Amino acid sequence: MNVAATTDGTQEGTDAPAAPPARRRRPGPVAAAVSFLGELLITAGLILGLFVVYSLWWTNVVADRKADKEADRVRDNWSHQEDTGPGALNTRNGIGFLHVPAMKNGEVLVEKGTSTNVLNNGVAGYYTDPVKAALPMTGKKGNFTLAAHRDGHGAKFHNIDKLRKGDPIVFETKDKWYVYKVYDILDETSKYNVKVLSQIPKESGKTKAGHYITLTTCTPVYTSRYRYVVWGELVRVDKVDNKRTPPKELR
Repeated sequence: MNVAATTDGTQEGTDAPAAPPARRRRPGPVAAAVSFLGELLITAGLILGLFVVYSLWWTNVVADRKADKEADRVRDNWSHQEDTGPGALNTRNGIGFLHVPAMKNGEVLVEKGTSTNVLNNGVAGYYTDPVKAALPMTGKKGNFTLAAHRDGHGAKFHNIDKLRKGDPIVFETKDKWYVYKVYDILDETSKYNVKVLSQIPKESGKTKAGHYITLTTCTPVYTSRYRYVVWGELVRVDKVDNKRTPPKELR
């Protein structure tokens, strides 16, 4: 029952019916379509955001875990090996560690091959195709050519653009430190340009055989359209002492 006020201020009941609630207008077809499209865009944005997180963060976490585990295995093998000369070289688990202070990426395990299956494990790989890398442990002249991801899967060469001429690149093996110095940089070239991997990297200005190292990765950042190339030349080889004291370039 509704309640109404009387002239003397009291209230009395009334049987007057309440006004019916206003009907909500149903959205038209255009408004419904816009609303549905908006929901789709929000969902797509969330999915894209999750994919970016997966690609640029979670793959790094997984790859770093694998690389650390493999690195521990390599160092453990070193501690139980008496001879790691060229004749006893075992490339199955990794051949050594790359140290590039300018990239601030710690030590990077180097393994055989540059396929996705190798590089996705958070390591650097040395080329076996189309040009075979010259491994420094053999003592032979040539080009020690390496590749690593720039984004995702460990992103070991993410800061390759921080390298400058004169910067050190150090490769560590069980018994030696190979110290290189950057002498030339190519910040963009075709991904099909295999000449940068030549044993004598003429594109860097070299005309004679020597002991070179070449780092390659994708560029621009977050794409694989071109390749970024850094060349270095061996300046000396230090023996590893009992304390495994790093060369001065890494202190």
